[in-house]
Amino acid sequence: MRTAIIGAGISGLTTAFYLLRERPDREVHVFDAAAIPGGTMRTVTQDGFHFEAGGNGFLTNKPDSMQLAKDAGAQDLLMPSSDQARKRYIFTDRLHRLPESPGLFLRSKLIGFGDKLRVAGEVFVSPRRRGGGEETLQEFGYRRVGKGFTDVFLDAMTAGIYATTPDRVSVNAAFPLVVRLEQEHGGLFRGMLARRKKQAGPGGILMSFKSGVGTFIGHLRAQTPAQWHLGEPVTEVVRATSGYRVRAGDFEEGFDQVVVSTPSHAASAMLRRLDPDLSAGLAAIEYSPVAVVGLGWKELDHPLDGFGLLTTTSAGLPVLGVLWDSSIFPDRAPDGAKSVRVMIGGQRNPELVDQDEAGLIATAREGLRLTMGVEREPDVSFVQRWDRGIPSYRVGHIAAVDALFKQLDRYPGLYLGGNAYRGIAMNDCVRNGRELAERLAAAE
Repeated sequence: MRTAIIGAGISGLTTAFYLLRERPDREVHVFDAAAIPGGTMRTVTQDGFHFEAGGNGFLTNKPDSMQLAKDAGAQDLLMPSSDQARKRYIFTDRLHRLPESPGLFLRSKLIGFGDKLRVAGEVFVSPRRRGGGEETLQEFGYRRVGKGFTDVFLDAMTAGIYATTPDRVSVNAAFPLVVRLEQEHGGLFRGMLARRKKQAGPGGILMSFKSGVGTFIGHLRAQTPAQWHLGEPVTEVVRATSGYRVRAGDFEEGFDQVVVSTPSHAASAMLRRLDPDLSAGLAAIEYSPVAVVGLGWKELDHPLDGFGLLTTTSAGLPVLGVLWDSSIFPDRAPDGAKSVRVMIGGQRNPELVDQDEAGLIATAREGLRLTMGVEREPDVSFVQRWDRGIPSYRVGHIAAVDALFKQLDRYPGLYLGGNAYRGIAMNDCVRNGRELAERLAAAE
């Protein structure tokens, strides 16, 4: 049996790795438009600084990515975040430390006393009835914890995860855990207390890999004995007498199974002739544009004591947040040096992503000046623009994805993978990729 996996991001790589681990007899071909695998999980090294083009790791509160690292024999590459990374900040009118306990929350100046009382009153808010339909995160937050908390804490969190705003994201699709806490325990605080009692050990820490996530991607490729077709985009997947034909440049061959683990808009283009309706549904999934600007200094007097900061919409700043990379993972900068990454654009200011490289660096530096008081010119800079960076799980996303996967039932042997559908975090992508590999392996 021949299997084509189109898209060599972490989702496609995981599927290929586990499929060949389960069925080494399979002939697996992996395709990607880029010359190197990894998708947005890519590390760029400049003058000893390691800058991530996208995400920088995974949380250990779910087992999937950690298990993949173990299964691939990459335990010695793992790198936990430093203790400094536990300190996080939100910028509103000024920089505030994110409170880590009820006492610190009460003393925090992030929201007023009345808003804090509203948050405390969440235990008296009746849970929403099941089957009430999707809500935006903003609607959910206003209903359960009030406007003040939502417009600061949830707004900043949404910018950091999805590069969007609470009114543009479905809480059911993007944050299913908080919905389950309300449904199963009657409220967020009751649910969190119940989970804390049930869990043995901490809720997880941020984990990455030595010298960046690109190290792990290279290792995973080396452990995946597939036939690789990199640097040549797949243009079309069409039905054949038996199975499907995959076209990429001068390459055209037949496959029994085809997994499309690209961004949904790329999947739409290559499946247009196969099924125009399926293609249209894939094209309808929205993405948030994001630019990542990495800056490094051989000397910098700012302590960078923490994980970094997120901004709120009301702050009116040109940046979504700043990650203090060399404090999170000290090997991201040479000894004595410091580095940060600045996130720009998203649904707040999508037009800022269209700037040229010099404009993006200038915007990043202005964001640092306004939030951290850093004006020193960097010694090293890195820019990565993602015009379609992060899938936007808008209200209606769950139903739309269910409809897409139901349409796929008409095409035995054709599968969709990737972060556009059911989870954007590395753990989600790895879990979905592994489960898909199990389905592929079981097919005869």
